Amino acid sequence: MQKTVEQFVLEGPQWDLSGEYPSPESAEIEADLAEVESLLERIEILNPQLESILSTVETLPAEGATALLDDAREINGLLEKAQVLLHDPEVFASCLLSVDSQNAPAQTLEGRLQQYAKRFAAACEPLSQFLDLASGSLVTAYLDHPTTRHAEFSVRRSRERRHEVLSLAEENMVSALSQDGIHAWGRMYGQLSGTLQCEVLLGNECQTMGIAEAAGLLQRPDDQTRKSAWSAINSAWEVHEESCASALNAIAGWRLEMCRKRSASQEVTFLDAPIHMNRMSSETLERLLSIAEEARPLAQRAAKLQARAYGKEALGPWDMRAPAPDLNKSAKPSTGIAFEEALELIADAYGEVNPEMGQFVRMVRDKGWIEGSVGDYKRPGAFCTGFLKSRSPRVYMTYTGGTSDVITLAHELGHAFHSWVMRDLPLTQKSYGMSLAETASTFGETVVRDALIARARTPAEKFDIAWEDILALPAFVLNIPARFEFEKNFYEARAKRPLQTTEIKQLMSSAWKNWYGDSISEADPLFWASKLHFYISGVSFYNFPYLFGYLFSMGLYAQQEKMGADFFPNYKLLLRDTGRMTAEDLAAKHLQVRLQDADFWRVTLSDLERRVDSFEELTNTLF
Repeated sequence: MQKTVEQFVLEGPQWDLSGEYPSPESAEIEADLAEVESLLERIEILNPQLESILSTVETLPAEGATALLDDAREINGLLEKAQVLLHDPEVFASCLLSVDSQNAPAQTLEGRLQQYAKRFAAACEPLSQFLDLASGSLVTAYLDHPTTRHAEFSVRRSRERRHEVLSLAEENMVSALSQDGIHAWGRMYGQLSGTLQCEVLLGNECQTMGIAEAAGLLQRPDDQTRKSAWSAINSAWEVHEESCASALNAIAGWRLEMCRKRSASQEVTFLDAPIHMNRMSSETLERLLSIAEEARPLAQRAAKLQARAYGKEALGPWDMRAPAPDLNKSAKPSTGIAFEEALELIADAYGEVNPEMGQFVRMVRDKGWIEGSVGDYKRPGAFCTGFLKSRSPRVYMTYTGGTSDVITLAHELGHAFHSWVMRDLPLTQKSYGMSLAETASTFGETVVRDALIARARTPAEKFDIAWEDILALPAFVLNIPARFEFEKNFYEARAKRPLQTTEIKQLMSSAWKNWYGDSISEADPLFWASKLHFYISGVSFYNFPYLFGYLFSMGLYAQQEKMGADFFPNYKLLLRDTGRMTAEDLAAKHLQVRLQDADFWRVTLSDLERRVDSFEELTNTLF
């Protein structure tokens, strides 16, 4: 499709991946994979030493196990090296396919890497089982060494789920079969979302475009354009709803079966893995959801204020990312915010927290680490990823000039900053739960919105930015809990049998109506098909972490004024600790609060209420 002049002005740059690998078929990738082969061969020679003692390792004393511990530590070092070398080609292929899902060499590379992933997982399993099942004294002895001391948190955390561990043969079989099982369904959805085209009626002309580009139209000020784009996207997905239902049923069915297999000594539920992965307790999750219930009327009030600004009784599902209404209709319509302008706005706002943050944003731009172009075969959504060898992040989105795009860019750059301040940590301390992963990103959004509001000169300018601030409240406090409710109800029903498309639609519509109430005109029954998050095969319940991240980061944001010059150093320390602490311990150490209690969250809700009050005052003034 031919790009318009507007797209050439507005859209973001293409990212530069050449510093990692020249191409999916490059000699550099082949060299890395050859080294992976060599490392795996050495691990496979050493692994039988661990395998031979797994049946007795729970009672094996540390005394006299020096040779065994040396083997285990050597295997750990080899695995870490192999992980880095395998990770980067995987990220490279994924980055290429996100921009162009038809990239044949990248597809071939991704396919080749599946076999390496299977072999690597099998190579990891003996050490994993050894550390999970070993006696406490043996694990303590293993960790009491310079080469493994850094892994203490991850090892201790993993042992909390030791009751779920299957036999070595079973774990290897699960890992191998998952590549052509649960992960194959996730890849199928990713391929479909990148190739799907839809017909959008713009004025009197019907235009064909990819799903990601059509999603960009949901940020246009014209109500009919948004509704037409939403309808076109849903019509495109409706054609494939049976395929999506099959994928969703298969992914959930796989996970439920794994829960049953792992319930030999005590029951394992479908929420155990995501709660553990997010490094939080079930008590904290329950408190978070109860706080969302408390905040629901406030979030519905915010949504109704937005509807009122558009002259409506309620928002349509196509209005979830709508920009502020155009208050100067007589003037020439705005074409949007150019990417470079947006990036400078974000850099300036980040810089007000600390100059280091602003410099980071410009560095990411200058190094070509942002992908924001428009393309027919781009996959929808936005994300931040990174390469381990170069220790450099990459930001992905489709930038079309909407105010919401500016906030999305600020969000992903927050993720990038988070990884940047952790770049020198050991590999075992760089991984953190999604709930904490959303801290820096949501903090970044809020920083940008508040900085822009502070610079606004008129009520109309202030309203335009406050709109984005208020837009986040229904997005996190209504939409995210609706996703959680849908997914929870779906898994409970799927435990009995696969669900039909009509049943899945009903579950989604019911969740939307429950959380949005009369603040929306109609539900989005196909949201389960169009939302990528439900099909991420490596992670389930990719929803409540966003709610946690939003409310936690807003609470963190409120600490700025109180802490003054001490805030930024403490903020960086908090981010660095996310890979080696639970959410509860992190909050206790850096904020002196208990996440299981309501007090911290209610202070955050009070701040959100003040924001809604200010937005209502602006709405009353302007409308």
